[in-house]
Amino acid sequence: MSAPLLWCVVPAAGRGTRVGGDCPKQYLPLGGRPLIEHTLERLATHPQIAGLLVTLGATDVHWSGMTTLHGKPILTAVGGAERSDSVLAGLNALPDSVGADDFVLVHDAARPCVRLADISKLIGLASTVDGGLLGAPLRDTLKRADTTGRSGLTEPRDQRWRAFTPQMFRRGPLSAALRDAARRGVNPGDEAMAMEQAGFAPLLVEGAEDNIKVTTAADFALAEFLLARTA
Repeated sequence: MSAPLLWCVVPAAGRGTRVGGDCPKQYLPLGGRPLIEHTLERLATHPQIAGLLVTLGATDVHWSGMTTLHGKPILTAVGGAERSDSVLAGLNALPDSVGADDFVLVHDAARPCVRLADISKLIGLASTVDGGLLGAPLRDTLKRADTTGRSGLTEPRDQRWRAFTPQMFRRGPLSAALRDAARRGVNPGDEAMAMEQAGFAPLLVEGAEDNIKVTTAADFALAEFLLARTA
């Protein structure tokens, strides 16, 4: 039985304001190339990813216009104000060949260091249930700050995970969950949250903790270091 092929939606309509500057974070240089190109390159090299659907801002002038990568199609769609809006727009724009019961991956444009082995692990495990996401158990002591920035409480870390991407769910149920969240005025932090609110229990699949999300200026140097050492 051949391994399943999945499309991957990459929301890239955000501005990435925490980095600073006028250029959206996903287009800032990382090792001489825009950050997003490293992410797309990593995804396109995975043998079970059939194609990429990138959601862009309506006035995006930085997108390179690429249409293929490693022989795989790259499609684009206009995203929305929030991540969930962009993911839903990407799901709606997927080819008709992707059915409602087919699994789809969603991956952050700012996570270029995801390991191919972790993507394979996610696909293998999450496809046996109703979907899931990469993540890692919390290992640090967790503090709750008060309004003055002082430690007011030590929180239990048992059964608490950091959520990564890719996240993987069936196209139809994920689209329905995101539409329902929008109807209720809820902005889910990730796809798993939308699915949780729709009554699903996404599988947590442990992946490497170097699957970092590039968020601040300091993260760019770390991501460049990791890219040279991960595959």
